[in-house]
Formats: sequence, structure tokens, C-alpha cells
Amino acid sequence: MEIDLRLESSLWVGKKRYKAVLTGWHFQWTEVDKNNREKKTTSVPVSELIGLEKGQVEILPHKSVEDTDKDFTVFYVKRSSSGGPYGLLWQFGRIQFSCASGALRDQWTSHLRAALKTHSPSRPHRLLVFINPYGGKKKGRNIYHSLVAPLFELAGITSHVIVTERANQARDHLLKKDLSGFDGVVCVGGDGMFSEIMHGMIGRTQQEAGLSENDLNVTLQPCHLHIGIIPAGSTDCVCFATVGVNDPVTSALHIIIGDSQPLDVCSAHHPDPTEPVRYSVSLLGYGFYGDVLAESERHRWMGPLRYDFSGAMVYLSSRSYAGVVHYLPADPLLSSPRDNTRCLSGCSVCSKSTERLFPHSTVSESVHSFQCSQYRSDRSEAGWVSVAGRFRCVSFTCMSSSCPRSPLGLSPSAHLADGTGDLILVRESHPLGFLKFLHRHTSSEDQFDLPFVEVHRVKAFRFSLPPGEEEDSLEDMESEAARERENQESPQCGMDSETKSRTGSEQQLTDRAKVGYKPRGDWSREKSLFCGPCCTEAPAVSVWNCDGEILPFSEIQGRVHGQLVHLYARGIEDKAACVG
Repeated sequence: MEIDLRLESSLWVGKKRYKAVLTGWHFQWTEVDKNNREKKTTSVPVSELIGLEKGQVEILPHKSVEDTDKDFTVFYVKRSSSGGPYGLLWQFGRIQFSCASGALRDQWTSHLRAALKTHSPSRPHRLLVFINPYGGKKKGRNIYHSLVAPLFELAGITSHVIVTERANQARDHLLKKDLSGFDGVVCVGGDGMFSEIMHGMIGRTQQEAGLSENDLNVTLQPCHLHIGIIPAGSTDCVCFATVGVNDPVTSALHIIIGDSQPLDVCSAHHPDPTEPVRYSVSLLGYGFYGDVLAESERHRWMGPLRYDFSGAMVYLSSRSYAGVVHYLPADPLLSSPRDNTRCLSGCSVCSKSTERLFPHSTVSESVHSFQCSQYRSDRSEAGWVSVAGRFRCVSFTCMSSSCPRSPLGLSPSAHLADGTGDLILVRESHPLGFLKFLHRHTSSEDQFDLPFVEVHRVKAFRFSLPPGEEEDSLEDMESEAARERENQESPQCGMDSETKSRTGSEQQLTDRAKVGYKPRGDWSREKSLFCGPCCTEAPAVSVWNCDGEILPFSEIQGRVHGQLVHLYARGIEDKAACVG
């Protein structure tokens, strides 16, 4: 029998009388003056109620409870436009009501809890939380325990918290430990921590499905557990591009109410099938972005400033690299990277893509067989396009990759969940022209409106070296392997805390990149402290920057897996529609 959740009565907030109405889907309260005239109304969807407590209750900054017979306190999501020019800040709203009797108070609390249970079935009840204590400004623990944990407790969420102590600890836990009973996984850290958890979740799902991650032809199974991100890193690009702000409370509230945002993931494969697959959502970058990351590893002592310093050094070196790019274009009738649209909450392009990607979503085997046959037919078609030349950078992203320093991102019109990614090719150009391209990322100007830049919406791509470059690359790799063996013979001394916080694969690849892919001659010798790449002969090949991790090889194959993971988010909300 369905319970009637509608309830209406007079309630008091201090000395002011309010007309409170619960319709089932919404809870609203309207101030009423002495002449019974209605004034301002506040309406909150039941799905955005955080929780309620009997009595007079405070949660932040410290919990306090004063048990009174006729009072109850409601906590809800409150939006603010102060989160920045592109996103909405979610705040922790609180209102305390007084009833005419204790019986009415009990009626209100029981009806509100029943409404929450009925209209918010996807809310998590038990979460696995990983905290990176070394990320960003090393405030992960404090952020979680002071801001997030009290909200989880209020919402009735129990959490199993693990503070990571070594590289790849979170990934290994997700791959090997029992995850039954958990509704989702939360990472408190930056983009590196998210990447580690994403790799663990995808790997675990494919293991259970009996699929090989390294097989480029295999359509990977979507992960069943949601991932939540509490931003506590240096850039927090993934959080910014999926929520619109980097705010721990905002992200915690999205997790509490059980928001769900599907996310495309690109798998990056080395031509050698024995090399482990890597995954990217925000950036696969060769050339400039790869060089900046590799150079920054030499200056870790500088902290976050090393990226600006390394970027300047790599820019001054004015490098370009020869390569051949092959890509499989997406359907231009569905969307375009130049259509000047933004992927916002409730995006119609992503919604239609869900129907296209999962035409039989109720039967997982049908989904798998459909996508697998679809991709194999794509690979057999003569629809691949080839572009050869010298490139300043080759970049690929599955999202806008916006961040506070680049509010519109690498590709402003990219979509989060349409099964495609944007391939950006920047050809060899005058240094001032490339500087203009980089500067436009920080403004609202179109960075693609330059003669040496092209962008394509694709489903897959390959990058290879032109004939002649392959031999040079092979010699560099052989030299790299010899140096790596020498390094392995010597014991590792104490790493700083920031180095320990990186994933093990990142550490390994970074070490390999430091000793490999150096040009013969000057760059093979130790350089002075502030000497950068602009002081040396340009190498023949670059490395790939895979979401902040170095992949020390040049040739790569990438494929987009539509809606492979789900985040506790809802996309960037439209300010005009949400704040009036």
C-alpha cells in the first residue's frame, strides 16, 4: 500500500510563522505575516534534502544537539553563484522548525524520512574512502574529517576509511579485496588519486567479467560502483570539469544525494600487447604537454611552481616532433568540437548517446555484444583519416578538461559521456603563434581559430613515428633499458612524501623517462640546476602525458569507451536555470 506523503501545517522559525508543505517530491516553506499574507517561499526537492534530526542540531563546525520535544532541524542543499563564473557552489543549508506539539513534530520527521527513502533510492549507504595525505597542500585528512565526515554521518552514510601509505595502495585494494557491501568508492585527493582508483575499478570490473584489458578490440564492461571525488589536490581537473567548482562540501553533497554522471574513458595501448593498458579522461598529450611533465620531474623540489617553470623552459625550446596521426571520425551530425556548445547537467547530446551506446541496457550481454560488433565494424571500415607532419603537440581529451586556470579547458565543447573524444593537432608554427594558442586557454577566445590548429571529434586514434624516426627511437629505448638496469642495482634512498604519493606505475615510468629519451650528446650529461631543455639539442621523440603520468614511448593507440565509469556528480549546472 502506497503511503500518502503529503503533509501541510504551520511551523515556526524563531518568532516567524511559516506555512510548510510536503508534496512528496518537494518540501517548501512560505513565510506568513500577521495578516496571513504569504511572503518569500523556499522550495527544496526531496532528493536534495541531506537529512533531518529531532531537536535543535548543529553539524558544522562542531556537532551539538539540544533535545527539545517540539523542534526538528532540516539540512538541505543550498546553491550559491559565488563558486566562480562557470559553476555553482553547493552549500550546507540548515533550518530549525518548531511545532505546536510533539506529535506534530514526530509526524513531520516520519513523513520527511519516508519521502527521502521513496524518492532518493540511489543514495549510498556504505562507502569505501581513500585519503591521499600527500596530495596538493597535504590537507586531505583535515578536509575529510572536518568537512566531509560530519555530513556523511548526518546523512546516515557509514564509511570505511583508508589513508594510503604507499604508491598504488588504493588500486591494489580495489583489485584484490572484497568490495561487497559498498555502494561506491570515494577518493580524497587530486587527479592522480582519482586515476589510481579509476584504474583499480576498471581493472576489477574486467577481471570479474573475464575480459582482457590489453586487447584493443575488447569492449570493456562499465563499472558498477560509483566514484566520488573530494578535491584535495593541486589542479583537480576531473572534479572541476564534472561539477564546475573545486569545493569539498559541494562534492560531498553530490555524493550524499547519490548524483550520477557517466564518464567516457580512453584506453591507451602500446603496440606491444605485453605493455599494460593505461586509461585517461582529461589529457593524453604528446609533444609540449609530454615534455612539460617530463621536465617538471627534474624540479619536484619547486613544488607546484615546477609546472610553470617547466612550461616556460619547454616553450622556449620551441620543439616540434614528426609523426603520423590516424583517427576514426565520429558522426559530425551528432556534435562537433566547434559547435560552441557546452556539456552541462542534463546534456541532450550525452543523453541521446546513452540510447545509442546502450540500446539494450537491461541486458548487459546484449550491450557488450552490440558495442563490440560496432567497434570491430568501425575498425574494418575505410573511414580512418591520416595526417602526417611535424607537431608542436598532439592532444586528446574525453572532456573539456577545464580547471581554475583554464575555465573553458582544452576543448570547451567536448562532452562527458557521448562516446567520443576530441583530438587536437597543433602543427609546427612560429613561437609567437604557439604562445597565442596557449594564452587562449586562459580566456574565452577560440584556441582552435588559428591556421596551424585543427580539432576533430573521434572514436579512436593512433599515433606512429614516420619511417626513419623508429630506428632512433629504438636506440634511445635500448640506452634507456641499460640505464634503468644500472638504477635498479643501486638502492633507493628516502623519497619525499610527494614522491611516495604518486602511483607506482607513475614512479616507474617517470624514472624511465628521466633516463630515457634523451638526445645523444649534451642532454645525456648532468645539467646545471636551472638549465632546461631550451639549453639542449632537441630530442627526436617526445613522451605521452597520460593524465599527469608519463608514458615513456611514442607510438600509441587510443580508443574511447563510452560511459565506462560513473561519478557522484551531475555535470556543470547552468547558472541561468538554477539561480534566479
